[in-house]
Amino acid sequence: MLSQFESKVPDNLLCDLSFDFPKGIHAVGRLDKESEGLLILTTNKKVTRLLFQDKIPHKRKYLVKVKNEVSNESLAKLRNGISIRIKGGEYYTTAPCEVNVVQKPAGLFEHGLSIYEYPPCTWMTITITEGKYHQVRKMLKAIHHRCQRLIRISIEDLELDQLAPGEVKELEEPSFFKLLKIANYH
Repeated sequence: MLSQFESKVPDNLLCDLSFDFPKGIHAVGRLDKESEGLLILTTNKKVTRLLFQDKIPHKRKYLVKVKNEVSNESLAKLRNGISIRIKGGEYYTTAPCEVNVVQKPAGLFEHGLSIYEYPPCTWMTITITEGKYHQVRKMLKAIHHRCQRLIRISIEDLELDQLAPGEVKELEEPSFFKLLKIANYH
């Protein structure tokens, strides 16, 4: 699903969900077409600036599946900051981030793969505080691993939890801002 309400190719958009969205709603911190997970929708135009353009960085945590096993050396490169290619062909060194190898999560739909996955893969969580275009995918490519699955599981203390794909959960604005750790929202 595209994380937008309008598109030149009107296929599988947020407006197709069975929910009565208010006028003026928009996605904050969009996900690319191949990614999944937590997406913030709001009518408050200040949220993007407060969350992603503020001087105080906000954490975004992703559950990632990569092809093959990731070495400790590659994990260290990710943690310490790695050079990626960004818009305009320039190179950028990412900020240090949290990276942890995790067990395969239970209950995730695996597109018909058997319990014996071949080739081997590594599941990890990556928590970043910046958001360059396709940053996590580019970080993984820089250590020569292909991202097979990318799921945003939290932004600060706002968590995906057991929210099903396409499900919408409404939050009152004060608790929404508290979970996102945005103190000055007036």
